[in-house]
Amino acid sequence: MNTSVLISLILIGLLAGFFSGTLGIGGSVIMIPLLILWVNFSQHEAQGTSLAVLAVPVTLLAAYNYYNEGFVNWKYAIIIAVTFIIGGYLGSKLAISINQALLKKIFGGVLLLVALKMIMGK
Repeated sequence: MNTSVLISLILIGLLAGFFSGTLGIGGSVIMIPLLILWVNFSQHEAQGTSLAVLAVPVTLLAAYNYYNEGFVNWKYAIIIAVTFIIGGYLGSKLAISINQALLKKIFGGVLLLVALKMIMGK
């Protein structure tokens, strides 16, 4: 790993962590595009690496801060977490089997739809 790649990885980690903590977005929204653009990862490599990074301990400190302020609904969080595990397993099996070009389009389309929904409001 050269210095340029190391610096890119450090910046990706800082940006993804910052925006995840600040906006509550999944770090993958930041990490995946930057791993593709800055480190030349394939879509599959970027998604796999992002999932490996986002193991539970990474989010604990950010969640702890929100919990301290009374902004965590544990009942909802537990239901989502359990079903997230199932969805993550099934989704990863599907993503691995999809052609990278199509997977990139699906990923970009989902980001675009979510962004438009957020910008346009209800």
